[in-house]
Amino acid sequence: MKYDLHTHSKYSSDGWIDPETLVKTAIKKGLSGIAVTDHNTIRGGLKAKKFANESFEVVIGSEISTERGEVIGLFLSEEIISRNFLEVIDGIKEQGGVVVLPHPFDELRGNGLFPGNNDKKLIDYIETFNSRCFRSKYNDKANKYAAKHHIKGLAGSDAHFANEIGNAGVNISYNDLNIALKKEDFTIFGERSSVINLGLTKVLKVWR
Repeated sequence: MKYDLHTHSKYSSDGWIDPETLVKTAIKKGLSGIAVTDHNTIRGGLKAKKFANESFEVVIGSEISTERGEVIGLFLSEEIISRNFLEVIDGIKEQGGVVVLPHPFDELRGNGLFPGNNDKKLIDYIETFNSRCFRSKYNDKANKYAAKHHIKGLAGSDAHFANEIGNAGVNISYNDLNIALKKEDFTIFGERSSVINLGLTKVLKVWR
């Protein structure tokens, strides 16, 4: 079973995909599920959830901006209002959610978080492969941090357009993603997105 754990819908300021299209495209590409992680909102995930079925799962999440950089919460049921790093972590965990650091060490984005040694106890998973990391060294640094601190790595496409969905994610053998994550029984896969998609995202954000 394959899951893309980092996707965006039109409810992100730099997203384009309608939630229904997001789900239909993921199914067409052979995925078993996706996490919808729109910027600072779970609205896209809630909308996409309506198009899920017994053979396809939508995980409600959000990629939340903080003063230190972005943090992803998975398995959310309520909006995270705070933009304070520690309060966001607490807000995710209070919902029984999972804390993921997306595209850490990415210097080009301006929103990648640079975790230190003291952050390891706060993080459940770290994104060790993000399809939109323009330079592979950013994913490499994430891998080194994860290995040093014994944190399991995740992967996601960070899709903002339909052609990116499924570019990265996890393979699991369980029927329950949450259990697979907790048991750390999964493998990651991934390929890099086209530079054109990165440019289009910048244009879309400025246009909006």
